[in-house]
Formats: sequence, structure tokens, C-alpha cells
Amino acid sequence: MAQTVGELRVDFVSGAVAHRLKFGGGRGQDLPKAMGLRAGKTPTIIDATAGLGRDSFLLASLGAQVTMIERSDKMHALLADGMARAHDEGGVFREIIERMTLLKGDAKELLPTLSGEAILIDPMHPPRKNSALVKRELRQVREIVGTDEDAADLLRVALETAEKRVVLKWPAKADPIAGIKPCSHQIVGKSTRYDVFMIA
Repeated sequence: MAQTVGELRVDFVSGAVAHRLKFGGGRGQDLPKAMGLRAGKTPTIIDATAGLGRDSFLLASLGAQVTMIERSDKMHALLADGMARAHDEGGVFREIIERMTLLKGDAKELLPTLSGEAILIDPMHPPRKNSALVKRELRQVREIVGTDEDAADLLRVALETAEKRVVLKWPAKADPIAGIKPCSHQIVGKSTRYDVFMIA
């Protein structure tokens, strides 16, 4: 029986995640490009803000070893449950899950103890400037994890500990995080952009 918090659950086997797995476009998608996945290159990745785990699952489906960090007890439990069900599904789902490692804790404390070529940070985004309601699912996540007031601090730790790059997933039109050096380049989609910080 799937674990839920309210109506929220983590599902890697059906719905949007499974559809993206089949039809998503592989390494040509914005996220894999931002993280440095390309022909012959598959970096080790740390997802410092795992959330629903979808970005980690996509990256793992493309061959990357992904370490996920989640500090919310409830979100961590949902992720562990979703990963267990996907593993039990067998086949390609099990192969992908076996490339994913889930840790519980504060990424600011854990990152210095881990080694990863690329670190992904996807904080709870600032409230939108327009009044359109955020997708219900994301509202439910926000209710569980709150807002990431320490996003700038997490980004600084990541920049100090990543081996090759840090990627900030951020709303396409949102202002950069204050007090952080300019990124090396951006990949901008319709609603989301990836600010890529290359480590010299």
C-alpha cells in the first residue's frame, strides 16, 4: 500500500514520471544538459533538495549515480516508499532505483561529507509574482517542507563542495538569489531555468 501524506505520494512507476521516462527526450532535455550529461559523460550527481524525487529519477534513468538528500521527515518517508515500490516493480524501474541513494538530513551539513561532480539545488521557489495558483501537488509539497529560507546558504555550501558544477533550478523569470556570484551560463525553458555554476 502506497504511503501518502494527505493526497500526496511519490510514484515513479506510473503517471507523469513514467511518461517522461518513455517520451522525455533523453539527454537532450534541459536538466540533463545543465547537469553535464552528454555523450560519453555521466557525472556523479547529488540532488541536495530531493522533494518528490522526479529530477533524480530522470537523471538516474539516463545512467547517472544520484545521491538524494531530503531533510523533511514526511518527504523522506514518501520518497523511501516510492523507491521501494519502484524497486519491487522490477525491470527498468529496479535498475533506475539501484542508481539512486536516499539520505536524510540537512544538505548544508551533508554536502561537505559527500563527493559529487555535479550538485542540483531546487529550493521551494519564491511565491510567484502573478496570482496564478501553483500546481496543487507543489502546494502540498510546500505545506510539508515550508519555504527554503536558507537557499542562499545551501548554494554557497554547494559551490564550495562540488567538483565540477552546481545547478540551481529556478523559475524562468525569477530574480537571481541575492549575494551569490553570477552563474557561468543558463539554460532557459518556458517556466524553468537552470543557472549553471562551473567550478574552475
